[in-house]
Amino acid sequence: MKLNELRDNPGATKPRKRIGRGPGSGTGKMGGRGIKGQKARSGVAIKGYEGGQMPLYQRLPKRGFNKPNRKKFAVINLGLIQKFIDEKKLDAKDITEDTLVASGLVRRKLDGIRVLAKGEISAKATITVTGASKSAVEAVEKAGGKLTVAAPAAAE
Repeated sequence: MKLNELRDNPGATKPRKRIGRGPGSGTGKMGGRGIKGQKARSGVAIKGYEGGQMPLYQRLPKRGFNKPNRKKFAVINLGLIQKFIDEKKLDAKDITEDTLVASGLVRRKLDGIRVLAKGEISAKATITVTGASKSAVEAVEKAGGKLTVAAPAAAE
């Protein structure tokens, strides 16, 4: 058996019912919607209607807020930086946001890159990024390196 010979069991799949395609289809003319009335029309949203009673989705309290101008950072862990340094994909002397993107560790900068302290770092790395957690800064300095948090670059 080859991949191009794979088939589903007979009767396991049924063809899609094509509605409104003539009398021979069984669902022609009115397409299973009956005669006239609100439900026969297009653009009807009757599901949330409760006979004039205040609908459930309006009775429940609304909570939360999404900040429209929030910053979205690309997140990266120290363990991954160390792995890329070991594989010679990053130069520990000078790690910037651009070198991180060029090495393929981060796909894109977004509003900046933020370093978190997950994983171990042993290389003496000089890192310059937009954001970092306190524990990440401590971990890099403990390894003999330096982690600088630069101001985010102006949006292009």
